[in-house]
Amino acid sequence: MPAPAEIGVFGGSGFYEWFSGAELVTMETPYGTPSAPISVADVAGRRVAFLPRHGPRHTIPAPFVNYRANVWAMHELGVRRIIGPSAVGSLQPDLHPGDLVICDQFIDRTSGRSDTYYPGPEVVHISAADPYCPELRALAGGVAREQAMRFRPAGTVVVVQGPRFSTRAESRWYGRMGWDIVGMTQYPEVILARELQMCYLNLSLVTDYDAGVEGAPEVAAVQAQEVMRVLAANIARVRDLLATLIPIIPATPSCDCQRSLQGARM
Repeated sequence: MPAPAEIGVFGGSGFYEWFSGAELVTMETPYGTPSAPISVADVAGRRVAFLPRHGPRHTIPAPFVNYRANVWAMHELGVRRIIGPSAVGSLQPDLHPGDLVICDQFIDRTSGRSDTYYPGPEVVHISAADPYCPELRALAGGVAREQAMRFRPAGTVVVVQGPRFSTRAESRWYGRMGWDIVGMTQYPEVILARELQMCYLNLSLVTDYDAGVEGAPEVAAVQAQEVMRVLAANIARVRDLLATLIPIIPATPSCDCQRSLQGARM
């Protein structure tokens, strides 16, 4: 087992160059095998663990990611703060491809995902009122502002089951509800982190207008290849944000995320 990591990152291929020469850790958990071996390396003077949530070659669709194993493995490595970058679709005409949303809320539209570490007989009712770490969100917003990124410091993501994209009717409904973006991976990742008393930050990179966005430029319905093209063109900006953010994350948190089980057990 390597030296403990402080910070965990769930991401995709755009982050591998950070971890060239990293120590690879293969883990088993009580919940099965994580999506891939975990890379552990020093990033800007901090010990960081990296795990591609969809596997090394993006072979695991969102509904079949073993979220419990992934989050548990990070926790076992000592991680107490997780950063979860993700690609999302815009539901609002003033959110454009290349924009960044630092989510503060989610809507769960998934089904059948294993989303708790407490299925009984021990029962825990975790608070989900403010699921994303306020301290990390504020720090990320400050860095995004300094780097002149187009970003929103708050927003609501509706998490859909996938792997299909939304119908036009679904997309119009989500937008009319006032939700900002749509993705497939934030739930249950963020809640599982909260159950293990870990801070969680989401950085959502807009890659497309969803299928039914009213008032957006006339574009064809979202296609996976276009999503990956926009992601590849913008992922360097997310890496730059993380390179500045990671070294300024305080070793001792000022938030309540790591006390989330207090008062939650029955």
